[in-house]
Amino acid sequence: MYGVFHLKKRKYIMEKQVSVFISIGSNMGNKYDNCLKGVELLKQLDQTSVIEVSPFYQTDPVDFTDQDWFVNGMVKISTSLLPVPLMAALKGIEQALGQFEKSVRFGPRLIDLDIVYYDNLVINEETVILPHPRMHQRRFVLKPLCDIDAHIMHPVLNQTAQSLLDELKEGEQNILPYAPQGALP
Repeated sequence: MYGVFHLKKRKYIMEKQVSVFISIGSNMGNKYDNCLKGVELLKQLDQTSVIEVSPFYQTDPVDFTDQDWFVNGMVKISTSLLPVPLMAALKGIEQALGQFEKSVRFGPRLIDLDIVYYDNLVINEETVILPHPRMHQRRFVLKPLCDIDAHIMHPVLNQTAQSLLDELKEGEQNILPYAPQGALP
């Protein structure tokens, strides 16, 4: 698909920039500030530009529900980093902000950065699966994604982000616009 897409040869960058959507979330400490710090560190990545940041939302936890609510959003970037090095860079940002290995799967996290879409690439490697394997089941991913691009097509399910969001059951996975304390309405 791409001229220099050789994971086996450990090339880290491509000759062209691609669009990537990254889900960002936090449910520990100052959740909103953690997300903003994550966006700022994304802006500092080599070969990468932040194109757009969605509004942030207060969301219920999913899967492991015995934890505090989250602040979630979506970031669209343009990058020439390949998926595996990009994922490693995201884990580096998480660690720089104080997030280390999660003791509970889907449990509390200071910051979480996940690649949702990497261009229209479909890949299943040990360190990265694209598109994100559960993104189509998560309102906290789909709503901010739709705020940026409701018409983006899921490369496997062949549905738009908006149609995937519309398929989720009403009343599940509560999501509210997030306004930081002291912010004007």
